[in-house]
Amino acid sequence: MLVTTTPNIEGKKIIKYIGLVHGEAIIGANFVKDFFAGVRDIVGGRAGAYEQGLREAKSIAIREMIDQAQRLGATAIVGVDLDYQTIGNTNTILMVSANGTAVVLE
Repeated sequence: MLVTTTPNIEGKKIIKYIGLVHGEAIIGANFVKDFFAGVRDIVGGRAGAYEQGLREAKSIAIREMIDQAQRLGATAIVGVDLDYQTIGNTNTILMVSANGTAVVLE
């Protein structure tokens, strides 16, 4: 399935707009990750555990969106938007959402 952030796909004609599709993933960051991320923030460097968690959450959200589009008979998803948010007072819960428009291409 073609998935793109653009509103159309060059060289392809959209023959049917099915509608909005979405996927979400929520991940919790445990205390150890929080501690080591804090240490890295103080001494510099990248927080690899958080980066890996975000990559996994993004993949899950996109996969859910694609699965929903396939169930609706779509052949592509256009106008995809990815959003990242923290949830809760301690900001230790991360949410990734993927939204787009399911379409059928000629």
